[in-house]
Amino acid sequence: MNLDDTQKKKVADWIAAGAKLSEIQNRLASELGLRLTYMETRMLVDDLKLTPKDPEPPKVVAPAPSVPSAAPATTATTAPLPGTTPAAGGISVSVDHIAKPGALVSGKVTFSDGQSADWHLDQTGRLGLAPKQTGYRPTAADVQQFQAALQTELAKMGI
Repeated sequence: MNLDDTQKKKVADWIAAGAKLSEIQNRLASELGLRLTYMETRMLVDDLKLTPKDPEPPKVVAPAPSVPSAAPATTATTAPLPGTTPAAGGISVSVDHIAKPGALVSGKVTFSDGQSADWHLDQTGRLGLAPKQTGYRPTAADVQQFQAALQTELAKMGI
């Protein structure tokens, strides 16, 4: 398809404005009277040595983690985690280098009373805790400090 200079300029302006190929195809038909298939429109844009802009991906905001009311329990007792830095109130959080299966990210936490638990964040943004001691439930203050420390650690990782 041969276009004159003014038509080529219009197509270049549409692309510069961020128009998609389907929009260009529709505008060619409505404004210039040229009925082209999608493939012909694509070839025309390629012949003009123009490149449509990719749309900016939408920014995803992760939901705030919440602690489930009934966390699964495992049996064992452990000392505070080595290699972790305690946050305010004696809470220490670590992030696993490789997440547990089914989790986006996982790790370990040691609460102010010395009890530890495994934690994970699933694909829906739910936070799960699995205490090492059967029946252990951290205090509400510890849970809040844990969530703040976890948020800080994940921010350091760019998550």
